[in-house]
Amino acid sequence: MKKLGILLFLGLALGACQDSEKVLPKSVGAINEISLVIENDLWEGAVGDSLRRYFAAPVDGLPWDEPLFTIRQVSPEVFTDFVRTRRNVLIAKVDSTESAGIKNDMFAKPQQVAILKSTTEEGLMEQVAQYSQQIISEFKQMELEESQKRFNRSLNKEKDLEELGISLTMPSIYKMAKKEDNFYWIERLIHKGTMNILVYEMPLGSIPNDSTRVEAIIKMRDSIGEKYVPGREEGMYMITEKAYAPYVFDAELAGRKAIETKGMWEVKNFFMAGPFLNYIVEDKPNDRLLVLEGFTFAPSTNKRDYMFELEAIIKTLEFAEEEGKSELASNE
Repeated sequence: MKKLGILLFLGLALGACQDSEKVLPKSVGAINEISLVIENDLWEGAVGDSLRRYFAAPVDGLPWDEPLFTIRQVSPEVFTDFVRTRRNVLIAKVDSTESAGIKNDMFAKPQQVAILKSTTEEGLMEQVAQYSQQIISEFKQMELEESQKRFNRSLNKEKDLEELGISLTMPSIYKMAKKEDNFYWIERLIHKGTMNILVYEMPLGSIPNDSTRVEAIIKMRDSIGEKYVPGREEGMYMITEKAYAPYVFDAELAGRKAIETKGMWEVKNFFMAGPFLNYIVEDKPNDRLLVLEGFTFAPSTNKRDYMFELEAIIKTLEFAEEEGKSELASNE
């Protein structure tokens, strides 16, 4: 907490000088991209290695290594004009003073500019190690919000999920592919594959919070796959890939406790596989577990951004009672 407090304090201090009346240009940049402003010799040396270790670390749950962010290194002398309007900017420099912080909307809007300064290369590397996770968290939240904002350009207006008392915000390119027994399969066609979202219910308490939790999640996924996600022939259906243990984390979704699982799926008795992201939400008001899963089939293609879009969609989850409260508050 102390480290976080220091970073946020410095970020607020940096932001205090911002001219609130200044009209800023709209920020630009691809999803999950960082502009890293750093001298070439630092980028090519130990400081650059340290930055890559954190900001280009492999994303969990993908079939091969893909970086957390795509890093675009920019030398300070060319960090001017249009280059400054990138949405996520990290400035790392050896300077006469020590400082660390995040400033919002410094050159464009929306934008986050993280600044790390130290008097030595060793000190700068220590700052990278100390603050990288906090900066990554802020950058990722910015990218989730940007993705969700882009959904509004062409919204899916189907109401099927209202039958479960929920809503998800997603682009109109996603279509309902299957609906039966309170099981919903939403699909987006992509080049040589599909992006998919599954939504279904399970009994409250059916996933234990003990050492058998991972086994129970795998059993749940495999039973749903056998019943609702068939392969091309009899005896083929989606299961959790047996060769790799999934990553499981405690999480929160739409204000409720949740379990987040990342891993690989495969089709039983057939060579077909890909990554999945699963959330099991403890929905006590409705006496159930609500399960939302995104999975991608995109052979020989990078999947980071596909899975990030599915995560962004799932994280728009709203329950009907919360939607009603939001509308009431906006009318008051």
